Amino acid sequence: MISSSTFWRTVISGFIATFIMAMVSFLQGGIGLPTIDIAYIIDQSLNHVHGKEVYSMAWANVAYVIGGILMALFWVVFLQKRMPGNWILHGIAFGLLISIFSGLIVGPLVSAAAGDSFGLFYSDTWIPGKILLAGVIMHLSYGLTLTLSLNIAGVHGIDEQH
Repeated sequence: MISSSTFWRTVISGFIATFIMAMVSFLQGGIGLPTIDIAYIIDQSLNHVHGKEVYSMAWANVAYVIGGILMALFWVVFLQKRMPGNWILHGIAFGLLISIFSGLIVGPLVSAAAGDSFGLFYSDTWIPGKILLAGVIMHLSYGLTLTLSLNIAGVHGIDEQH
């Protein structure tokens, strides 16, 4: 069971990590990589399904932040105590895991919902290598920021119930 204190420290850490991931994504344009605006992708996908502008960017940003917080909770509840190593290795491992999951499952499903196809690992895009690299960098920034924040906050998994 997760304690109230662990829950809220994880939520705050997830919020911080999601913010850093968004900023890293936007800054990647400065080094020639594509800017991956997840909130925009969410907005376009949700509105495409309805055939009209039902959701605003504000709702898409809320969904993006909640998704980042849910990923932080998933890490703490299911993976943190099962992974060997320190916060740096944890952050790298989680960031790479998120990148694989995104390229293999989330990207193709979201693009299909938006009436397009990114393909597996963005293979149907105009610059798949750059998009894959940009995704890995932003997910590594999320993973490392999350695990550093959790480490500073003293969150080391959930308490075991016997």
